[in-house]
Amino acid sequence: MRLPVILGCFLCLHCAVQAHATEQIIAQSSAPTIVGTTLVSKQPVTKALEFVGRIEAVNKVEVRARVTGYLKAVLFKEGDKVVEGTPLFRIEKEPFDAAVQQAQGALTKTKGILANASLQRARAEELLARQAGTATVRDQRIAEEQTALGDVTMTKAQLESAEINLGYTNITSPIAGVIGRTNVTKGNVVGPNSGILTTIVSLDPTYVVFPVSQREFLRLKDEERRAAGGVLKVGLRFSDGSAYEQSGRVNFVDVTVDKSTDTVTVRASVPNPGGTLIDGQLVRVMVEGDKPQERITVPQTALLADQQGAYVFVVEDGKAVIRRLKLGGEIGSDVIVDNGLTGGEQIIVQGIERVRPGGAVTASPVAPVTDRS
Repeated sequence: MRLPVILGCFLCLHCAVQAHATEQIIAQSSAPTIVGTTLVSKQPVTKALEFVGRIEAVNKVEVRARVTGYLKAVLFKEGDKVVEGTPLFRIEKEPFDAAVQQAQGALTKTKGILANASLQRARAEELLARQAGTATVRDQRIAEEQTALGDVTMTKAQLESAEINLGYTNITSPIAGVIGRTNVTKGNVVGPNSGILTTIVSLDPTYVVFPVSQREFLRLKDEERRAAGGVLKVGLRFSDGSAYEQSGRVNFVDVTVDKSTDTVTVRASVPNPGGTLIDGQLVRVMVEGDKPQERITVPQTALLADQQGAYVFVVEDGKAVIRRLKLGGEIGSDVIVDNGLTGGEQIIVQGIERVRPGGAVTASPVAPVTDRS
């Protein structure tokens, strides 16, 4: 008769354990979630217009052969820095030396003929003056002298041309910069039709060129009018998001609009002392405004988005409340808020994945980490 009593005790104990576990789960689910928050405030922001641009060397030379001949030597190392006048290629000189000597011989010959023609003309004039000669002979001698003079002029030009061609056998760098790879090697025959032998680009400074739409161009001109001295500063970012340490200045705006894209080409000059910027490189261009403005910014880590747009969680009365935002662009690791926050709000930046709209939260302030570069 004691078995039912024992079973009843075990059942009561089991129910009590289950009830206690349920109470703990309810208590845990209703406990506020601890989240990291930061205080929203206005910050001085230099808002920038952002474009996509390409790096262009200020000077770029495609080196070509100007005479045809056997290539005897390549005198540079690919990728080296060169100065103006650095020897690059040497073409076989012997045929061009021979052409110079031939032209010198022709010039000597024509000078001798001219000297004789001048003597004959002088003698004919003397005989005519003593009435021992005729005007016809005198005129013939004058014509012969003029013909000889023309021959001397022509052979002088031929000698100069031969000497110029001889000089072209030594191909040197016309600018200072960095030299690219060579497209020909020793032993080949090169000439004007051989194409580009190598390319040299200048390093410092360099240009960044970017297209600007008509609407953005008007904003750019407005910023230019307000900028100190009318010169706009330019910052660059690489494809990985890192910022270039040097800033440049806009120095040219094209005078025509590209009809196919309805854009205006703008160019800025940027210092490049370390050669970090490479000709043809794609970069993001930030054209900075005239002076900083007080704007609301929030860390990108606090930003969420759904079909209705961007939002953040704000702590109000111990609960997480959604606040919809209208954004005004990025600045480093932050985003600019045009509408939705006024300053003084506590927004959640850590533990967002555990937060539900309207859920109880406990705010734990964290130090903001901001990258303004």
